[in-house]
Order: sequence, then C-alpha cells, then structure tokens
Amino acid sequence: MDMSALQNFLSTTIADLGVKILAAIAFWIVGRWLIGKVIGLMQAAMNRNNVDPTLTKYLGSIVAIALNITLVLGILGYFGIQTTSFAAMLAGAGVAIGAAWSGMLGNFAAGAFMLVLRPFKVGDFVQIGGLVGTIHELGLFGTTIVTPDNVHTLVGNSRVFGETILNYSARPARRVERTAQLAGSVDPLDAIARFKEGLAKIPNVLQSPAPEVNLLDINLVGTVIAVRPYCHNDHYWQVYFDTNEMMVRVGKEAGWAAPTPTQIMRTAPL
Repeated sequence: MDMSALQNFLSTTIADLGVKILAAIAFWIVGRWLIGKVIGLMQAAMNRNNVDPTLTKYLGSIVAIALNITLVLGILGYFGIQTTSFAAMLAGAGVAIGAAWSGMLGNFAAGAFMLVLRPFKVGDFVQIGGLVGTIHELGLFGTTIVTPDNVHTLVGNSRVFGETILNYSARPARRVERTAQLAGSVDPLDAIARFKEGLAKIPNVLQSPAPEVNLLDINLVGTVIAVRPYCHNDHYWQVYFDTNEMMVRVGKEAGWAAPTPTQIMRTAPL
C-alpha cells in the first residue's frame, strides 16, 4: 500500500470533514441566533396586539421546535445525509403520537381557541363542562376552577369548549331568582308592595336595573310572587339569602297564614 497516497487521502478526508464540522457548528450557531430573533420578533408583535401571554409562550415554543427541526435537517443535508427517510420517519412518528394523544391534542386545540376568543378570564364565576365555580387558572390542556364548596377541579379544555359556557361575571349585574308561595287569604298586591319595600332595605341590591316583584302564578294554594332583585356577582349569595330572610320576616310581621294545600272532600248521601 502506498503510504503517501494513504496519508494524502486521510489528510484530505479529515480536512474536508473538519471543514464540514466547523461549517455545521457555524450553521447551528447562526441558525439558533436567527431562530431566537424570529421568535423574539413574533412574541413582541403578539404582545403589542395584547395576545394572551400563555398563548404567546406556547406558540413561540411550537414555532421554535419547527424551526429547529428544519435547521437540523438542513445541516444533515449539508453533510450529504439523505433526509427524506428521516423526514418520513418524523411524519410517521407525528401521526402515531397524534393518534395516541388525540385527546390531549384536542384539549390543546380547544385551549388555544379559548385563549384567543377569551370567553372567560381568571376570577370569573362560570358554568363550564357541567360544573359551576370560579376560574382559578387557564391552561392549554385544562382549565382549573374552584367550586362553591371549595373543591379544586381541573376540566379538560375540549369538554369546556364543546359544551355551553355560562359566564356569570361577564355582565355588571346579575338577577337573583326567588319566589314566594302565598296562601289564598293573602292579598297579592299588598304582598308585592311589602316585598318591594323590603328589597329596598337589603344591602347591595341595585336600583338600576330596578328589582322586579310581580305576580308569577296562581295555583290551588294561592298566589306565587316572583321576587327578583339585581346585584353584582360578588354579592349574589348575600342578596340571595337576605331576600329569603326578608320574605319570611315580611310574612311574619304581616301575620300572613301559612300556605297550606286545601282538600275538599264530598261524601255522597246514602
């Protein structure tokens, strides 16, 4: 074997390989720097447009992963490595992961839509996924709420976004729904006047919209009065319970008879 030829081959090959390695390192450093700049500009633009910080962060991560994969494929192509099979392998892995994590990906997609559409925010009192509570945290895969009995509950975003969302905090005022069953001997017009006077004394009852006290129904027991004050959502339960107490107190002070079903039995003569 010609040693000079071997030495010449090795020196040439090692030199070419060294140049390619140095070039690959340079491509990686410059590529990473450019990716960082692109992600920074994208996130700065989203922040200027008041996009949710959580959505900005996750979209930046997704774009960064995609650009890094593209950079690695480009470097491998520079070394002469066929990247077609590698790309096909990544696509196959993506399909397999997507099939296995279809539920998680559905939650992710729903979470992204919710962060864009913003049907509610942290601190809102809502009904989502069949549960009622206060929003504690918004995530891309699940939404955390605290129910009225102080239970920390995580609801998948696909379930949240796939069902009706009731946001009780979205409007400045919320109506309290109460009814009073009166005996047949009680004058309903007098009862309406007394209830209106009682509502005016309850703290945090709004005057605009004005409380609604109306004759709702007539049944065999007597009349049913609808008592509907308005209040801010923060005072809902206080107004709710105070309204119940007010109706009991008004009935007691007025000396109303208790509403009792009446049965009339007729006996045929023998």
